[in-house]
Amino acid sequence: MFSMLSNRVVLWGVVASAVLTGLIWVAGQRLQVELLPDQGAAWYYWKLPEPTVWTRLSAWLGYAGHQLALWGVIYYAQTRVRRYTSGLHRVNVVALAVNFGFIVLHQLQTQVFYDGLAQDVSIFSSQGSVVLLLVVVLLMENRRRGLFAGRPAPISAGVVDFARRYHGYLFSWAAVYTFWYHPMETTSGHLIGFFYMFLLLLQGSLFLTRAHTNRWWTLTLELLVAAHGTLVAVMSTGPGGLWPMFLFGFLGVFVLTQMHGLGLGVPARWALAAGYVAAVVAVYAVRGWGSLDEVVRIPAIEYLLVAVLAALLWGGMRLVAAVRG
Repeated sequence: MFSMLSNRVVLWGVVASAVLTGLIWVAGQRLQVELLPDQGAAWYYWKLPEPTVWTRLSAWLGYAGHQLALWGVIYYAQTRVRRYTSGLHRVNVVALAVNFGFIVLHQLQTQVFYDGLAQDVSIFSSQGSVVLLLVVVLLMENRRRGLFAGRPAPISAGVVDFARRYHGYLFSWAAVYTFWYHPMETTSGHLIGFFYMFLLLLQGSLFLTRAHTNRWWTLTLELLVAAHGTLVAVMSTGPGGLWPMFLFGFLGVFVLTQMHGLGLGVPARWALAAGYVAAVVAVYAVRGWGSLDEVVRIPAIEYLLVAVLAALLWGGMRLVAAVRG
């Protein structure tokens, strides 16, 4: 479990994330932007109808500065610090300060220029960055908790070690890119999403601390995507929409993989699995069994991507070794 100090750091980080989310709502009351009509699932609604060079530059320069600063901090920590602590290193404080500074900057940028990166890149790139983050976590944790019912997939130890060593750069990109993709709007979906991003940025600032590797805290971050996806789906499409796909899809990954890394006994794991199955049966008895395939879509995509990613990393490492050899 957490040490006292690590527990306090995470607790205050969660409180700060909630406060910052509340400030987005307060500041957002000043926003008055005329937006184009919604044009479907591939359309991102919250972007200016007539962007300018300055609105675009404000988002891209903010993103680039945030990204490069965090990558620099991660590199410094890996090459100069390289040891874990129950508290905070000075470099952790620097990372927290960098994130806080760019959060404030993004708020100002939204008030003055509004647009995020969404003006120039697909909405699927933002969603895909978070999915990639979750997939890499599954790969990294393969040895500790397995991939299917506690059994590890046959993934090379070298691939897992490579992912563990360099995942900070990828996770930083996923969080920062998604953070700057959206303007700081006040819809429920935006507020929930920004709160989740703040928690990911907090986790990314706690590298080389015991809190960063605590299995209960990291599982909470993994499971929050289920809450976020489900709530946004309900708010977007109503009770008849795709919310069960997100809820039961991500919880299916929990039952198949994530719960096996918590040290739970066999009876507890069977009880969680039975509860999951009972909830699926209850929902689809009303929703209709013809839609039951929704439950397997997200797990199928995530596990397939784990296999593809592992193969790509293995192939890349073999190629580099061959060139060097």
